[in-house]
This record gives sequence, structure tokens and C-alpha cells, in this order.
Amino acid sequence: MAAREPRMPKEEKQFDERVVAIDRVARVVKGGRRFRFRALVVVGDRKGKVGAGTAKGADVTAAVAKATEVAKKNLVKVHVDKNGTIAHEHEAKVAGAKILLKPAAPGTGLIAGGVVRIVLEVAGVHNVLSKSLGSSNKINLAYATLTALNEIQPKEQWHTTKQEAKAAPKKKAAAKAEAK
Repeated sequence: MAAREPRMPKEEKQFDERVVAIDRVARVVKGGRRFRFRALVVVGDRKGKVGAGTAKGADVTAAVAKATEVAKKNLVKVHVDKNGTIAHEHEAKVAGAKILLKPAAPGTGLIAGGVVRIVLEVAGVHNVLSKSLGSSNKINLAYATLTALNEIQPKEQWHTTKQEAKAAPKKKAAAKAEAK
């Protein structure tokens, strides 16, 4: 009996891939309806990168594979602080879906529903409060959440009056030195 070749070990996936929604969509033609499948997939590395993608295919596996590739091409960087939360409150709107994200204290967990929870989980955010306002369309909610996460600025990039006040005396001293 011939010896079996050893199987290749499964390589560790770089991203956590989550299928959020699969819908059957129809195109009406002369002979009736042609059915295809649309998939919404969210991918992330749980370390601050997340992306979402939608695609259609003749069968479910083709749609999911295409959507995964689209999601990997649309990755955004999320700034997560040491407490596993976001730096500040932010609101974003995509089409009719509006999402509100708020930072939360350590130990709060993810207070989010459905699609928003999945996007935040694969992004690596642990403590956030969220509210979905407006449309409940899963695709638009996923993209609105990504938009909100992408627009959040880390604390180091904030412009505050304290930072400007510290810089002001140095400028005055430099101006006096030039005047002499």
C-alpha cells in the first residue's frame, strides 16, 4: 500500500473573517427570475484594522469569497487606546444609516447590536457604547461604523488650549530675544 503524503499544516489566518449577511437577490428576465446571492463580510485583525465588503455570486461560497477579497482591500486603521476603547464620541452617516459611538469605561464591554457589534469585535475594540439611528440596513450600518471608526482622532492629535498655552511662552521668549 502506498504511503500517504503528509498534509500541509493549515496556515494561521491573518484576519478574522465574519459573514454578516447573505441575501438572495433576483433579476427578472424574459423567462422568469435569475437568482444570485449577495454577501456582506467583515474582516479584521483584532488589533486595529477592519474592513467590510459586499459582493454577488452565482452561489453562496462565490459571493462570500468575493466579498472577503473586497473587505481586505478596504481596510481602515482604528485607533484603540490602552483601555480598549475609542478616544472620543463620534457620529457618522452613510445613506440612511446613522451610527453613534461613545467611549466607555474599562469593563463595560461592547454595548452594540448586530452588525455594529461584529465590526467593533473584529476591529479589536472592547469597551464602547453605540446607538444605531435611522435605517437598519445591515450594509449601510457596517459602512457607517467603518466611517465613524476611521474618522476618530487619537488623543495625541487633538488640538487643545493647554498645548497651545505651553507653546505660547516659548514663542514670546523667542520674540524678546530677537528684539534685543
